Amino acid sequence: MTDNRQLTTICMVQLPDRIGRLEELAHDVSWSWTRDARKLFRTLDYPLWRQTAHNPVRMLKLIPPEPLQRVASDAAWLATYDRVMARLDDVRSARNTWCATEYGDLASRSIAYFSAEFALHQSLPIYAGGLGVLAGDHCKEASDLGVPLIGVGFMYPQGYFHQDVTTDGWQQEAYERLDWTDAPIEPALTPDGKPCVTAVPLGNRTVLAAVWRVRVGRVKLYLLDTDLEENAPWDRELSARLYGGDRETRVQQEIILGIGGVRVLKAMGCEPAVYHLNEGHAGFVVLQRIRDFCEKGWTFEAALDEVRRTTVFTTHTPVAAGHDAFPFALVETHLAGAWGDLGGYREKFLALGHHDNGGGPMFNMTALALRAAGAVNGVSQLHGEVTKQMWQSIWPGTPYEKLPVKAITNGVHVPTWMSSEIAALLETHLGADWLDRHDDPALCDRVLEIPDEELWAARQALRAFLFSFIRERARQRWTNEGASAPRIVAAGTMFDQFALTIGFARRMTGYKRPELIFSDPDRLARILNQPGRNVQILFAGKAHPADDVGKHHLQRIYKRALDPKFGGRIAFVDDYDLHVAHFLVQGCDVWMNNPLKPLEASGTSGMKAAINGTPHMSIGDGWWAEGFNGDNGWLIDAQADPNDPGAQDWADAQAMYTLLEQQLVPAFYDRDAHGIPRRWLRIVKQSIRTVLPRFAARRMVKDYVREMYAPAARQPATK
Repeated sequence: MTDNRQLTTICMVQLPDRIGRLEELAHDVSWSWTRDARKLFRTLDYPLWRQTAHNPVRMLKLIPPEPLQRVASDAAWLATYDRVMARLDDVRSARNTWCATEYGDLASRSIAYFSAEFALHQSLPIYAGGLGVLAGDHCKEASDLGVPLIGVGFMYPQGYFHQDVTTDGWQQEAYERLDWTDAPIEPALTPDGKPCVTAVPLGNRTVLAAVWRVRVGRVKLYLLDTDLEENAPWDRELSARLYGGDRETRVQQEIILGIGGVRVLKAMGCEPAVYHLNEGHAGFVVLQRIRDFCEKGWTFEAALDEVRRTTVFTTHTPVAAGHDAFPFALVETHLAGAWGDLGGYREKFLALGHHDNGGGPMFNMTALALRAAGAVNGVSQLHGEVTKQMWQSIWPGTPYEKLPVKAITNGVHVPTWMSSEIAALLETHLGADWLDRHDDPALCDRVLEIPDEELWAARQALRAFLFSFIRERARQRWTNEGASAPRIVAAGTMFDQFALTIGFARRMTGYKRPELIFSDPDRLARILNQPGRNVQILFAGKAHPADDVGKHHLQRIYKRALDPKFGGRIAFVDDYDLHVAHFLVQGCDVWMNNPLKPLEASGTSGMKAAINGTPHMSIGDGWWAEGFNGDNGWLIDAQADPNDPGAQDWADAQAMYTLLEQQLVPAFYDRDAHGIPRRWLRIVKQSIRTVLPRFAARRMVKDYVREMYAPAARQPATK
């Protein structure tokens, strides 16, 4: 078996007995959203903390004995340590949680949550973007609320790519094999204490998948890994990269995730009451579950009814390319060994995935999930309606108003994404227990009572942290990689720490229109370079490796950053990840989003920014269609022929310029005698007040429990 599973203790030195559980804490990702736990590691050895990019697992590998001995006799540090460990024990006890109090029958069972990616921390790079961040936030909030979630995904040894930008702005992908001993993972052990390995039928062969466990507070996450010596070389590579390879690789990965994931849960002794498919990648869960029921003597129809009763499905995108579809012959080839007693029902199962999007019949993973789930939801109110319009043919004869599609708007995990500076203000003015009640709108109304001077000082500090990060990152690129002068300039080193800073950070792809702001370069240049009222725009984001159109968008933005016309007020920060995202959503003054409506299903980065006092400026798409109230940000609301993309782009760009000229820039730079932008801070307060309770993962997960999990778990069994 692969050496990856032979993990030894992470510490290179012996931990003093008094702080012997520090390694255990480092291996539970819940430390990352617990303020005192972060403080423990930060004050243990601050330079090493920064050097390891806030990764306590790696930090404990590298730390010398002296800091450990010092803190083991430091009364104040030990008091924090004892408090953190007591909290960790309390978390794992799962007593007195919201779920146990409100849904005691559900709290004693489990919900299996399948996702192709999970973003928990940058030390575990098994995520690409919004879908993974949402899954990670869902797991974290489930832990906080005591919802008995069990995540199932992939342990990608090479993760997602690092982004390298050439001197002419072209994205290149660099894959780095993860050092397993740097990650908060451990081999998953079956109830009899053996490492869990499951066999997955794939085509005419069997592929073995080892299983890793990640501790996320009360939540367990199981990750499948095919990099085993027993597998053929090409099968070892199946789980190597997230969203890597061709269509054939993709369908094989999804078979392993769905079929293998169900088998892993069985091997681990888990009997979920509900299965939650987070996007269509996990659709083959349905096949394995139907097979299991049929092997007990159920008919195909009865088995499918039972699967529907206990399956919920979340779809995340209206973009056709986001819904995996495969030729039927390819699916049949790779499912050849997976049927078991279902062979006679092969055509019935394949029909569940049948969908013709205009290019001929294909096996569509979203269609499979829609037909096999008893509850379906989109991720914003608008996206729920768009989903009905897109997929109405799945339910022929069903009136539109009765289509079984709900809307549960996404939310963000507040303890993860809120800065310490804003959190400290809320603790002072809303009460020490504000975090336990942050989804209460009445409590959040008190944000309006925060003194302008204190809020402005916090916002100034967050912008300073952002620019310190940008400059230090550029310095590292120069000293470690010999980066060219243009690349250093493009990274934002010429930015003014006190200027109005707009952030645009998301996947570089066509429908998000990353270059829209450059529609009229001359007008934009005048806005950016107005004397005494400068504006600067910070871009970040990766293009999919196969998306050349997205790469060209990125390249042209990079070249704009070098154009003297813009006076060094355009920048591109490369290799966008969770670590970079924290600085951007907290430190920018405005968060800009301008997708082509209605293609942005949700857009959670704007929520993360807004709760930090970075108001949103966006098209009325995704969450902003329900989040904008007239006082908490800005709506780009241009009127144009929706059937003429060029006219719509031009109108939207002109609307953005007008907002900047007439509203944003004057509000930001109009200061009183004390240098405080009172009008601007009214918008900042409204942003925090309105977005915090409504768009928190706490509200989102509670909605899933009330509307999806509890009803599915409480329905009577089919048989």
